[in-house]
Amino acid sequence: MKIEWLGFSSYRLIESTGLSIITDPYKLEKTGVEFPQVTADAVTISHKQFDASVVKNGVNGKLIIETPGFHELDGVRLSGFLSYRDSDKGKERGRNIVYKVRMDGVEICHLGDIGEDLSPMLAELIGMTNILFIPLGAGNTLDPKTAKEYVDMLMPDVVIPMQSTNRGGHRFDNNSMGEFIDMFDESDVEYLGSNVVEYDRADFDGDKTKVLIFKR
Repeated sequence: MKIEWLGFSSYRLIESTGLSIITDPYKLEKTGVEFPQVTADAVTISHKQFDASVVKNGVNGKLIIETPGFHELDGVRLSGFLSYRDSDKGKERGRNIVYKVRMDGVEICHLGDIGEDLSPMLAELIGMTNILFIPLGAGNTLDPKTAKEYVDMLMPDVVIPMQSTNRGGHRFDNNSMGEFIDMFDESDVEYLGSNVVEYDRADFDGDKTKVLIFKR
């Protein structure tokens, strides 16, 4: 399966069959970043905000998913779990949906814009994860320490920190990203030369977690 970073917390997940899912598309007028003209079979929306809930020409899919529960598309099953964007049951920033999907035998979890501590119940729902997309932000989503606690509890093979807005290099929009990366051994951090990466189920041995940083 292939992962293509589209900017912010938006990624296109592509199965070997060609089926694709886009997470959290965003709007140029609010972010200052042009959303690529790409297509997908399904679009997942984790929360209702300008950087994650825009579905427009070029990204309209057969299935728009924006609610918790189980969804299926051409044999690919997606699970959405209710969570919150703050530590007070969404009273400050609202609800969030965590999505779990299996493609080509690879277990993928996109945490959306989650902002609460990881509860044992949510950890059990997420279960075994090969690739974890985790949000980082100064005062908005997870701070580096809490994000690392997520990683330690879920033990993914690969963790992809989200919310970097770089457009031509490994630059970050806040210090949280750098602080998070510093919590891992340097040898376990991989800086890609592009915005695309491919994985096979055989690539994961469960030995340790690697941090993956895309270049756009």
